[in-house]
Amino acid sequence: MLYIHYTNTMTNIGYPISEIVGEVTRECVMTRTRRIARVITNLYDSYLRPHGINAPQFSLLVMVAKMGSASRAEIGRANRQERSTLTRNLALLLEQGWVEEVVSAGGRSRPIIISETGKALLEQAVPSWRTAQEKARQLLGQESIGTLLRMENNLAQTESSA
Repeated sequence: MLYIHYTNTMTNIGYPISEIVGEVTRECVMTRTRRIARVITNLYDSYLRPHGINAPQFSLLVMVAKMGSASRAEIGRANRQERSTLTRNLALLLEQGWVEEVVSAGGRSRPIIISETGKALLEQAVPSWRTAQEKARQLLGQESIGTLLRMENNLAQTESSA
């Protein structure tokens, strides 16, 4: 176990705090991707808000529609979400009637499907989504969009082969 004793200027491994902060500020992939994600999410939220849905909920609703009928675990894996986050977002979609749980014949599984209300919401919200999509493309630039799509595809391939 590495023990770092904080002082105002040095850690016990010999690096000044200012150097550590500078390195993280300049190079941290996590910090940068989270900041970009917040900006883009806020952009989509602003266009989807009039429809009573936010960007993560919209994304989840589309995922459920794409999957047709899926368990909570399958949706979580497909959307790369932790169980608690998925449960919280699904609860709102269920409460609003945008998705439904279907009780199977044996009663053991309860797949989630998009409801007619959810389909109507997607139809109503897609023009706003398209506007947000265009604004995001302008903000990020076509080259960055291509890079993002390739990165996501590479991550998906890496995860499926692991």
